[in-house]
Amino acid sequence: MQLPENLRAILEALRRAGRPRLVGGCVRDWLLGLDTKDYDVEVAGMDFDTLHRILAPFGSTDVVGRSFGVIKLNLGGRTLDFSLPRRESKTGAGHRGFAVAPDPTLSEAEAAARRDFTVNAIAYDPFANQLIDPLGGRADLAARRLRHAGPGFADDPLRVLRAFQLAARFDLQLAPETAALARSIAGTFAELPVERIWAEWEKWATRSVRPSRGLAVLEESGWLQHFPEIAALRGTRQEPEWHPEGDVFTHTEHCLDALTGLSEWGPAAAERRRLLLFAVLAHDFGKPPTTAHAERRGVLRWISPGHESAGGPLAESFLRRIGAPLDLTPPVVALVVSHLVHHHGTGPDFSDSQVRRLARRLDPATIDDLTLVMTADSLGRPPLQSPETLERIARLKSRASTLELEKSAPRPLIQGRDLIALGLRPGPAFKPVLDRAFEAQLDGAFTDDAGARLWLKRELMAGEEAKTPA
Repeated sequence: MQLPENLRAILEALRRAGRPRLVGGCVRDWLLGLDTKDYDVEVAGMDFDTLHRILAPFGSTDVVGRSFGVIKLNLGGRTLDFSLPRRESKTGAGHRGFAVAPDPTLSEAEAAARRDFTVNAIAYDPFANQLIDPLGGRADLAARRLRHAGPGFADDPLRVLRAFQLAARFDLQLAPETAALARSIAGTFAELPVERIWAEWEKWATRSVRPSRGLAVLEESGWLQHFPEIAALRGTRQEPEWHPEGDVFTHTEHCLDALTGLSEWGPAAAERRRLLLFAVLAHDFGKPPTTAHAERRGVLRWISPGHESAGGPLAESFLRRIGAPLDLTPPVVALVVSHLVHHHGTGPDFSDSQVRRLARRLDPATIDDLTLVMTADSLGRPPLQSPETLERIARLKSRASTLELEKSAPRPLIQGRDLIALGLRPGPAFKPVLDRAFEAQLDGAFTDDAGARLWLKRELMAGEEAKTPA
């Protein structure tokens, strides 16, 4: 493992008094060929005060985790965690119900057994260039298998949600014995604080490479029941001619994976990846309550009329339940309720007015965001492909780009200051005029400041003439 020079110097100092090991995610990521940015070091064979004394000359230290045997060391803007091996015993309900006692005498195997999964229980000796892997984590990683490290897994319900996001981030499948153990503690979900639930969902939404693996973990573990909007998708029928892939749950899994496979996904900021993945997850939440077997053009079909608008409130309730930030809900809901506008009432193409009004309805989401959600939805029906749908989506994006509205909503060209400049006094009469002005702008009555001023003068003159007795 290639280590930063300053970290190697610290490890050399620790080696003189104890047994330092790289542990956890940095070893896992290195074995997967991923960039390793966060390094965790576990040091056996010394007490806390000795660990602190050795680290102090290298940078500022934070000993807030003293009771857990943890010291955070700041190295020029990078924070590294140094810890002692520790024992944990269950003392109460929930994620925090543990007694933790640092124990520098623990063996390598004992230290590994307290971790959550075998793939996170691999240690690395930087001096011997050797892996310490008593639980077979490297074999599990090669097999893309997520397996619990020991029976203590059942003591912490948060570990099931960690399995959910880790499976999605590293394309892992839950081991059957781990799924069975998770099912046995499904009733402990209520013990988790909502902020911890959100933390795991956010990792899923921002770091997934195959998000469907996460949904599979929720289903196999029996924890899908705690997210009823998603659970309802399983078994909701779709018309085979349009959706040969299966029910709405399966369709959603394909859509999520299609989204993360798009070229725009990887370079996007974490906040945008989060928005898009939740929008795709929720895009068909409205199908379970609207799906019926009914006649369509003389043939009985599975249809879901109005499922887009029905999905908006369900997306909102889901995000609230998992503790999502309040500002995430409006753009997710806007994308959900608009994800089929390219199929409904737009004619052969999109008018300028349609594009302007769509951009306004989506705000603070954008038409660029919507076209990615639409594309994922279209690609989520294997083996069915629809070049016509993708072409229609491309036309919408192109039209929005021409109007410079692909990344933002239209802003009113006429504002209160323009009315004041024409001699009007601020008051209740302003709002109706400004509303009419914006509607006219969306309809294309004017497209620049000069046109806006001319329209406003005409509008005010027409208003005055209407007040003049004949």
